[in-house]
Amino acid sequence: KKAMPKTPLQMLLRGQNLLGYRHYADDVVERFVERAVKNGMDVFRVFDAMNDPRNMKAALQAVRSHGAHAQGTLSYTTSPAHTLQTWLDLTEQLLETGVDSIAIKDMSGILTPMAAFELVSEIKKRYDVRLHLHCHATTGMAEMALLKAIEAGVDGVDTAISSMSATYGHPATEALVATLAGTEHDTGLDILKLENIAAYFREVRKKYHAFEGQLKGYDSRILVAQVPGGMLTNLESQLKQQNAADKLDQVLAEIPRVREDLGFIPLVTPTSQIVGTQAVLNVLTGERYKTIAKETAGILKGEYGHTPVPVNAALQARVLEGGAPVTCRPADLLKPELAELEADVRRQAQEKGIQLAGNAIDDVLTVALFPQIGLKFLENRHNPAAFEPLPQAEAAQPVTKAEKPAASGIYTVEVEGKAFVVKVSDGGDISQLTAAAPAASSAPATAPAGAGTPVTAPLAGNIWKVIATEGQTVAEGDVLLILEAMKMETEIRAAQAGTVRGIAVKSGDAVSVGDTLMTLA
Repeated sequence: KKAMPKTPLQMLLRGQNLLGYRHYADDVVERFVERAVKNGMDVFRVFDAMNDPRNMKAALQAVRSHGAHAQGTLSYTTSPAHTLQTWLDLTEQLLETGVDSIAIKDMSGILTPMAAFELVSEIKKRYDVRLHLHCHATTGMAEMALLKAIEAGVDGVDTAISSMSATYGHPATEALVATLAGTEHDTGLDILKLENIAAYFREVRKKYHAFEGQLKGYDSRILVAQVPGGMLTNLESQLKQQNAADKLDQVLAEIPRVREDLGFIPLVTPTSQIVGTQAVLNVLTGERYKTIAKETAGILKGEYGHTPVPVNAALQARVLEGGAPVTCRPADLLKPELAELEADVRRQAQEKGIQLAGNAIDDVLTVALFPQIGLKFLENRHNPAAFEPLPQAEAAQPVTKAEKPAASGIYTVEVEGKAFVVKVSDGGDISQLTAAAPAASSAPATAPAGAGTPVTAPLAGNIWKVIATEGQTVAEGDVLLILEAMKMETEIRAAQAGTVRGIAVKSGDAVSVGDTLMTLA
C-alpha cells in the first residue's frame, strides 16, 4: 500500500474460512478484517465455497463496519441442482445481508457466453447493484462470456495483462481493450502503455517457470470435471508428489462423482481441494472412500454449511456414526477463540525464541490461519535461506571460458530424488549443504518380517499427529495417526484389531507412499 497509495487493493476472503480451511469464530473474522483494512486493503471479495450466505454474513458486515468495500460473491457452477433462480435467490440474500457490489465468480471457466448474457441481464433488471464478472480462460469461453456480459450491462470484468493471461488465468487485458475501442464501452486505456506493462511481466514470469502448469492452450475436460485452473495445477502437483502423474485423467473422471456424493457443491477453495483430494484418494487406494479425508467428512456432517442438494446418505451415515448433522450456521457452534489463539502463539514464540512483530496480532492471525507454515515463517522471518532459493530467470547465457572458480551463490541440487540447498562461497568452495525445506526426515524403518502387519502411508506427506501409542490395543477402524497430504488431513485407521508396535514416525516427519509408519501385532 505504501508503494501504491492511490490504487485500491482487493483480496479474496473465504467468508467464515477467512484464508484457512476451517470455520473461524466470529471474533477472529472481525479482527482479521480490522487488521486487513488497517494494513491497506480496500475491497474484499467475500465468497463461500458452499454458496451459503450464512457463512458470508459476518465477514461482509465486518468489512462494511470498517469502511471498506464489501463485494458479495456468487460462486458459479452448473449441476442438476443449479438454475437461474438459484443465482437470483442468492443475489437477493446477499443484498439483504448488505453488500456494496456483487461478483459472479466463474472459477472454472464454464460460464457460457449465452448463460453470461442471461444471468447478467436478469440480475441487472431486478436489482440496483454494481455487478462484476470474473472468468477463467481455461476452457476458451471467457473472452466471449465477458463480451456478452458487457453487452448485457455488467459493470466490471476481470482481466490479466497478456504476458500473465490465458490457460489457468484470465483473458488478456489488451485484447478486451482493443475489442471495445471505439464502442460505447471504450475503456480509454492506452494500448501502448499496456504493452510496456506486458513486457515487464514477460520477464518476471520467466523466473517462475518451474511452477508453470502443464496446460498450454485450452482444456475441454474442465467442461465435464468443472475443475478451476488453480485446482488443476494443484492436482498435477499432488499427483507428481505421489509418483502418480499418469493418473490425472482418472482423477478428473472421479471428481464429478465425488462432487455429486457431496451434494453438487461448487468447486472453489476449499471445496475444490476437498473434492480433488478425495478423488485422488479414491483413485490411488483403488477403492472409493476406502479412506475419507477429515474435510470430506466435515462436508458430509454439515460442518461447512448447506449443500445445494442432500449428500450421499450412506456416506453421511458412515461418518456421523450415529450422531446428527449440523443444520445451523456452523460458526454458531464456535466459542470466541481469539484470546486462546493469541495465548498459544505467544507461548510458542517464547518457547522457540521467536520475536513477534510490533503488531503481534498480525503474527497471531498468521499462525491461526496457517498453523504449520505460519509458525515456520515466524521462526525464519529474517532467514531467507530457510526457504527455497530465489527463482532465477530462464535465459540463455553466452558461453565463456572460466578464468576463475565459480562465483558465490545458493543453488538447489537434486540427488536421487531429494533436494538439497548448496551454498557456494567465493572461490567455489561448498560452505553449506542442507536438505531443502521442508527438511525430509529419514525414511521410516521397514518392519522386520514376522513382526506384524505393517501400517503404511497411503500418500506422500507429513505426519500431522500420532494418536496411537506403543503397546496400545486398538480395534479395527481406530484412528492411528493423521497424515497431512495435499493440504488435507487424512486419518489413517487400523485395518484390523491388534497391538501397536514399532512406531517409526513422529509429528512433522515427511513420509513417502508405502513407508511403514508402525505395525499391528
